[in-house]
Amino acid sequence: MKILVTGAKGFVGKNLCAELMNISKGNCSFEGIPKGVEVLCADVDTDAQVLREYCLDCDFVFHLAGVNRPQNTEEFTVGNVDSLTQVVTYLKEQGNFCPVVLSSSTQAQLLNPYGESKRQAEAFLLQYGKEANVKTYIFRFPGIFGKWCRPNYNSVVATFCHNTAHNLPLRIDAPEKEITLVYIDDVVRSLLMCVNDSAQRNDEGFCTVSPEYTPSLQKIADLLLSFKEGRKKLQVPQLSDSFTSKLYATYLSYLPKDEFSYPLDTHSDYRGSFTEIIRTSDRGQFSVNISKPHITKGNHWHHTKNEKFCVVSGKGVIRFRNINDDEIIEYFVSGDKIEVVDIPTGYTHNIENLGDTDMVTFMWASEAFEPQHPDTYFLEV
Repeated sequence: MKILVTGAKGFVGKNLCAELMNISKGNCSFEGIPKGVEVLCADVDTDAQVLREYCLDCDFVFHLAGVNRPQNTEEFTVGNVDSLTQVVTYLKEQGNFCPVVLSSSTQAQLLNPYGESKRQAEAFLLQYGKEANVKTYIFRFPGIFGKWCRPNYNSVVATFCHNTAHNLPLRIDAPEKEITLVYIDDVVRSLLMCVNDSAQRNDEGFCTVSPEYTPSLQKIADLLLSFKEGRKKLQVPQLSDSFTSKLYATYLSYLPKDEFSYPLDTHSDYRGSFTEIIRTSDRGQFSVNISKPHITKGNHWHHTKNEKFCVVSGKGVIRFRNINDDEIIEYFVSGDKIEVVDIPTGYTHNIENLGDTDMVTFMWASEAFEPQHPDTYFLEV
């Protein structure tokens, strides 16, 4: 199978081509698209003869090429109508009646030059499909957000992400205004569904992407600012909310290249060190503990706080004792056998490094440590 993608260097095109290449290499799969699929990428700088040759061989066309911020209104027709006409003309010349997908916009419902050009492109493709008995698919996309979207162009999310990550102000003229958004991975999945003819359509016959989100501009801004502050407080957002999760992934892709990392506070002494990595209000705390050779740490117990220990380097022993009896339970642990040891409540416990090198332990606690309410009580095992 050969799939032609026009507008391959654009926001949606980059993401679609990347996923098609994943499928081609066998890194993932999608029903109806075989491993080894050839991706024919075309953009505004593609030679006309090369595009014509692509149209001879392709089995499917994603026409994503278009313009929405030209220097003059005449370019709307050139970028949104003429580019589609050129592809269809080449297909007809070659006798290639493969399916065609068109990327349109909800702006097609509005009376402006951009919307008019999109309506013309839609009408042209529908007419071509009817006359040539070709399967056609038209998406009227709302706002799309995700990685690789250009800021300060036509996406408020991209602009807000860029500005937040680069310490620039956010301009919000109508904070309570809600906008309709779809996420780029959901867009790509919906586009690929056209290949096996399983795309979802609305009552008007346009293909749709789900889910849609309708956050206010203020909510987007507040979330982005919380992501930024979260790095300082070692916090991660509530990722069970799908919009928050997708926006967080998007935000991280706009970080300056020299700010991918951020410092952590390490508490060190003769025994080793303890470094907190992530803390949350509802999912506990994640830390890394380094124990020097033959050092024992711990010797305390908790009422409610529970923990998970995972030794990833070195070797040692974790000892437990129910505070109400004398029996000592031992679990020998090693980086050679990665396993999690649960630390139950009501048991005093410690961990001893039995080796001659540092022992590294990943630790999760169900509650982030609070000095005022530590729920930690010293008691020798």
